[in-house]
Amino acid sequence: MTVQQTDGDLSLQALAELREAKEILEHHGIADRLTEMMGAPVTASLKILPSVAEKAVYDTIEKSLTIALDVALRTLGQDSMKSAKPRLLTHKLLAGITGAAGGALGGATIAAELPVSTVLILRSVADIARSEGEDLTSVEGRLACLEVFALDPGKQTKIDDDTEIGYFAVRAAMAKQIRDASQYVLKNGVSDTSAPALVKLVAKIGERFGLVVSEKIAAQAIPVIGAIGGALINSYFIDHYQDLARAHFAIRRLERSHGEVMVRESYRRITL
Repeated sequence: MTVQQTDGDLSLQALAELREAKEILEHHGIADRLTEMMGAPVTASLKILPSVAEKAVYDTIEKSLTIALDVALRTLGQDSMKSAKPRLLTHKLLAGITGAAGGALGGATIAAELPVSTVLILRSVADIARSEGEDLTSVEGRLACLEVFALDPGKQTKIDDDTEIGYFAVRAAMAKQIRDASQYVLKNGVSDTSAPALVKLVAKIGERFGLVVSEKIAAQAIPVIGAIGGALINSYFIDHYQDLARAHFAIRRLERSHGEVMVRESYRRITL
């Protein structure tokens, strides 16, 4: 790793935090992590995920994200312990339990398992956000928690640091939906998650989260996985989003301290 330094750059400590965040946010996604964990069978299963199941999967994803949106808007701002230590292990253990049930009973349980797993991830993300000083009493802060579901970088690729891709491109693509959703909630409250602004936000996040969920389902559908494998996959699943959340909210903390322009420029100059 090299970082070009000029006058007015971030401190060395801030640059180290930013580098660590970039390594997480621009590294390979959950499909590669699962392949590393389980080997060739997962790679094969990703290629044979039945297309006939696609609509059912995406309906479940939409339902899960809508529930998560409702939880985010209604409850995440109620806990004001901003600096409390995140309860990451508790959430990971609970996710493992739901994964064990899914692994034991097969992929048909996804409609019941995914909403539970998604909310567990969201609450874990919120804990991390608070620990980084995020104000979850604000609508924008709560929606930033939901935004984490869109941050998986996908397949491992070479990052071109001179091109606006990756993490900041995702945030830019999400900006309008988050702004519109925030304005709607501030004006109308959270009684109706079927409002167009909120539906569009869920759909935008679902485009990226759906790819990750499809890969997870494919891995859990391997006949030999069973309960132990299902629990392990779900633990990897929540661990992956905890890592993304740590990176995301560390960057947002640095932006609050040093300004978005400086942080983005410093991020761009870091080569991995």
